[in-house]
Amino acid sequence: MTDLDTSVARQRILARIRSAQGREGAPTANERRSVEDWIARREVGPQPTVDADRVAHFERQAARMSSTTERVAWLADVPAAVARYLDAHGLPKKAVCWNTLGDLDWAGAGLEVEARRPQGEDMVGISGAFVAVAETGTLMMLSGPDTPASMHLLPETHVAVVQAERVVGHYEDGFALARAERGELPRATNLVSGPSRTGDIEQTIVLGAHGPYRVHVLIVGAPPADAAS
Repeated sequence: MTDLDTSVARQRILARIRSAQGREGAPTANERRSVEDWIARREVGPQPTVDADRVAHFERQAARMSSTTERVAWLADVPAAVARYLDAHGLPKKAVCWNTLGDLDWAGAGLEVEARRPQGEDMVGISGAFVAVAETGTLMMLSGPDTPASMHLLPETHVAVVQAERVVGHYEDGFALARAERGELPRATNLVSGPSRTGDIEQTIVLGAHGPYRVHVLIVGAPPADAAS
């Protein structure tokens, strides 16, 4: 099923719900304004405390979820950082990436990286992230033609690239930014908190059960940890 097929199917489901409620057709402008007004006026519930240094807070929480992180100064430093990570884990220096990252100098770092959707044999997927949520060390991923959700679901190793200024404090901040920048949420919004895991069998945690074994996050534009402290 293509993204277009999924989008059409979703619209049909929503149309049936509206019909059952006695509201025909697509949402009106007044209905949309009413929803936006309700969201703007609602009170935010209790939130956990997040340090002023959101990047450092994100790193600590990501480590609790079995993700690893590294800070790099510039986007151009990402290929070399990915190469170091793959070498350290004895992984092949081949990967696929989002189209938005395809122009980086992967070959200069000794990597063979293709900008395309992952397939079953692809072991490493490199993506961006809409935001990183410091509250729980979580990546918020919004799907789209150039940002397929399969990139962080199918390969065994997921490397995510996020700008330091896109590290937000709480989930509410991430969703507010999505509304401001995107309007409506896309077909899929995924919250990625570390490698896939399950404890279904004898309550023993197993990584990689339904997705990546490894999640590594490169934070672009944050000063080194010793300089930030």
